[in-house]
Amino acid sequence: MDPRAKNRLISNLKSNITNLPRGLRLAAKYIIDYPAEFGLDPIRTTADKAGVSTNTLVRLANRQGFDSFEDMRAPFRHALVSTKAGIETPDWVDTLAAHSDLGKVQADAAHNTLAIVERSLERQIPEQIQRVIQMLLSAGRVFVTGARASYGMAYYLQYVGKMALPSMELIPRMMNSAIDDLHTATEGDVLIAITFTPYSRETIEACQFAKQRGVRLVLISDSEIVSPDFAIDELLVASIQSSHHFACYAGVTALVETIVALLVDQGGAEARARINAYETVRSETQMYWATQKKR
Repeated sequence: MDPRAKNRLISNLKSNITNLPRGLRLAAKYIIDYPAEFGLDPIRTTADKAGVSTNTLVRLANRQGFDSFEDMRAPFRHALVSTKAGIETPDWVDTLAAHSDLGKVQADAAHNTLAIVERSLERQIPEQIQRVIQMLLSAGRVFVTGARASYGMAYYLQYVGKMALPSMELIPRMMNSAIDDLHTATEGDVLIAITFTPYSRETIEACQFAKQRGVRLVLISDSEIVSPDFAIDELLVASIQSSHHFACYAGVTALVETIVALLVDQGGAEARARINAYETVRSETQMYWATQKKR
């Protein structure tokens, strides 16, 4: 089988996704976002994960010129075999699974976490990450935003990142909307927006507003297909697949850690001096708990 068949199909789906009916669009988006899972899972599992019917997947296959769902999935299965995609299950995970029914749930969560961290990190192209870091370092201000669970990721990135890059600002502030805090943004600024399926309306509207003001946009998401309403300068994709109902943020955290590591490295001596200054202040003001010595 032609090893380029999978990439051609993904490229075709990306090019035509806006012209598909809603059900087919959801199926196509799932294939684009989760090609490895699509190659592994049977049709019913894929339908459940994509939120569509099995008939919808068959119709998408026919629309792409395939006789069946299996024919459309074949290039993805071939790519998994040829590249040895996925990770081997460690012995300790197998031990967990054999322990009890609850141990199996724990093992499934552990294996999923390991898998999405690997998938998220292996997708990051060094040249793109370097462009993002240089964009941040050269910006007048770097706004960071996210909503609900993604707000936690935005908070962590800004809290740690500002020690290396003091121009970072977490928005919204003071229970405002992110747009309130972006009204003074200019073309020299950057917005880092973090959002995952289902996408936050507040975050998408903040992206639209920022782009209207000429702000460069770095989007951290789970998909290359987020919104046709604004242009993304740099898109960093992380997997959020989970073994439970909610998204798993382990892959996102790994990506954020990569950004922080590179900011500290590229910030050089000035970044290291700021970090040391923060640590000195915290020590002098006794911000960290220390067991008191008995007299």
